[in-house]
Amino acid sequence: MDGFHYDNAVLDDLRLRARKGAPATFDFAGFAVTLQRIRQGEQSVAIPVFDREADLARAGASIIHSGVRVVVVEGNYLLLDREPWSGLAKYFDLTAFLDVPRDELKQRLLDRWLNLGYTPAKAQHWVETNDMPNVDLVLGSRLVADFS
Repeated sequence: MDGFHYDNAVLDDLRLRARKGAPATFDFAGFAVTLQRIRQGEQSVAIPVFDREADLARAGASIIHSGVRVVVVEGNYLLLDREPWSGLAKYFDLTAFLDVPRDELKQRLLDRWLNLGYTPAKAQHWVETNDMPNVDLVLGSRLVADFS
């Protein structure tokens, strides 16, 4: 799903850069159409892939061919019980939710940003003002997964 992040320039124009990773910072429509094309078995569906080091999505960075029998889709909002996200369920045969304690998620997020070179203060700020509000949104409003 991260391949569908809006580019930082777009996020700047929308004044959403400080919330990168929140639902409004993704190209939901593009994501949904891509899932639909995969589900319909199109011959080849190009998908974007997020380049964490460059902090941007690379368009057409991978292809899912029609012969592929299993496609794993990963993302924070796949089970979000809010429109338009709740409409994605029809594209999945099976869903899973990794239920990790909130404090552990917070530490993992902090470690992630530190490992990516953020200063401790910047990492802490990002986790508190962006990542954890996203966690709380998902934990507070999600559809029931097939497996949890």
